[in-house]
Amino acid sequence: MGILDSLENNPALRGALGQLGAAVLPAVLNEVLGSNNQGGLSAIVAKLQQSGFGDQVKSWLGNGQNLPISADQLRAVLGNDTVRQLAARYNIPIDQLGQILAEELPKAVDQASPEGHLPHTA
Repeated sequence: MGILDSLENNPALRGALGQLGAAVLPAVLNEVLGSNNQGGLSAIVAKLQQSGFGDQVKSWLGNGQNLPISADQLRAVLGNDTVRQLAARYNIPIDQLGQILAEELPKAVDQASPEGHLPHTA
């Protein structure tokens, strides 16, 4: 089971997507994690590290508990415009989208880095 498969089955995410249903979730996450303007998961991790969130990223890459990141912190790194555009495109309230991303990004990085580092294709 891939990262998107497990996220697609998350009840909190399905609820946040409302009438659009869980079928839209992979598209939202692909735009953030694998995307056009963000550069994929590795680029987002690099942005987070450069923005002072190295301790959080290190916890996501390593074994053990993942340190949290807030929706506001993540929005600052990704950019308000990016988050706002995604929220509008998928008709998800911006606060909910920010919270979903803050909750799921550490899990996605953790799952994509079983050896303690991201593969070059992430």
